[in-house]
Amino acid sequence: MESRCRRAMGKSEQTALREQRLAAKLRENLKRRKEQAKARAAGDANEQALTTPETDTNKKP
Repeated sequence: MESRCRRAMGKSEQTALREQRLAAKLRENLKRRKEQAKARAAGDANEQALTTPETDTNKKP
């Protein structure tokens, strides 16, 4: 049934719908990539806190 609707639409309408779909996919992709970057940054910060050795700068000889 969907193919019938596409045949009834003109080329410009099909192009507009395609651009809308692509724009929506790009927005979703950008959101996902931002979330991944935030998670990586949070993970890196946690990892550094765990692996950074404590140094005592007030050592007495």
